[in-house]
Amino acid sequence: MYADRINALPPYLFATIDEAKANMIAKGVDVIDLGVGDPDMPTPSHIVDSMCEAVKDPATHRYPSYTGMMEFREAATQWCKDTKGVDLDPATEALTMIGSKEGVAHIPLAFVNPGDIALIPDPAYPVYKIGTQFAGGVPHIMPLLAENDFLPDLDAIPADVLAKSKLMFLNYPNNPTSATATSKFFEEVVDFARENNIVVVHDNAYSEMVYDDYKAPSFLAVDGAMDVGIELYSLSKTYNMTGWRIAFAVGNREMIRGFGKAKSNIDSGAFDAVQRAGITALSSSQQCVDDMNKIYQERRDALLKGLDALGIDMKPPKATFYMWAPVPEKYNSMDFSKLLLEEAGIVATPGVGFGDYGEGYIRFALTQSVERIEEAVERMEKLDV
Repeated sequence: MYADRINALPPYLFATIDEAKANMIAKGVDVIDLGVGDPDMPTPSHIVDSMCEAVKDPATHRYPSYTGMMEFREAATQWCKDTKGVDLDPATEALTMIGSKEGVAHIPLAFVNPGDIALIPDPAYPVYKIGTQFAGGVPHIMPLLAENDFLPDLDAIPADVLAKSKLMFLNYPNNPTSATATSKFFEEVVDFARENNIVVVHDNAYSEMVYDDYKAPSFLAVDGAMDVGIELYSLSKTYNMTGWRIAFAVGNREMIRGFGKAKSNIDSGAFDAVQRAGITALSSSQQCVDDMNKIYQERRDALLKGLDALGIDMKPPKATFYMWAPVPEKYNSMDFSKLLLEEAGIVATPGVGFGDYGEGYIRFALTQSVERIEEAVERMEKLDV
């Protein structure tokens, strides 16, 4: 009954995790969910208030612009200038998205013909690969290995692959590894993309979720990046707005135009009321972001302390709200996540769910209070691992 593209898909990772969690809850287990990266804290009240006012305005009830409200794109590009030092034209170099996932899934439709290759990191957010496949493209995996600081080895990509490559996805700060990239690495990517005529899509969804005075650089801030790529920003994690579905793409104007053409034939744009709330988020004081980061850092430190007590040694991540922890030697990632759920009532994401090179790791999301994280650690200490 289903199309081949659907039959070829594995079960979506987080849907499978939700089902396993629901089964444990049905058995009466007090589950501590450190699985899906969905902020547990509410959207800041000033953003909620802005949304409430916008919804009351009948002007927001009509079809929105395909490219997004000019006011939202102006706020987005001003935010990029203020936080990343990147100057952009809101009219031609910015595009509103219905969340970053929608953008990631639709971008290959604009740049990849059937049989073309897209360079996909692994482990990674699954939609990079799935979006490529839906467009008829062929994913070529770029392994992210600990010995390379979870950065792709561009020199290892074969010449025959490069000859057919049209697109590259990158994501730093990285989900799931929490790795970060330097401006020097981005400079190498720009040179690589220019030499091989490849469109770079840098998914910067975690750019503001940073700790220990670290600041995540923008890919577009590197000389020449505007010639070869675009960057995606999401309000989901930065402002606890995952359910609101609002994000934006910025970068090369021809690439933005091509992406916009694909979107205009698929969706009708983001709800204007949500865009107005997004304007409030981007244009107001960013103290709420700093406050949330302090909370996440406290949670990070609590989990680090617990994992260290269990003999799991890892560096404190400087960004994202994920902990990419190696699993004990006698387990693979699926078995260890199953053990955590069934024996300790803890949901964590097996690394292999993000790709073959995620094997040997498990991802914890810092989406519970310090008290619940400490309780999770106490439960793990009782396991025979």
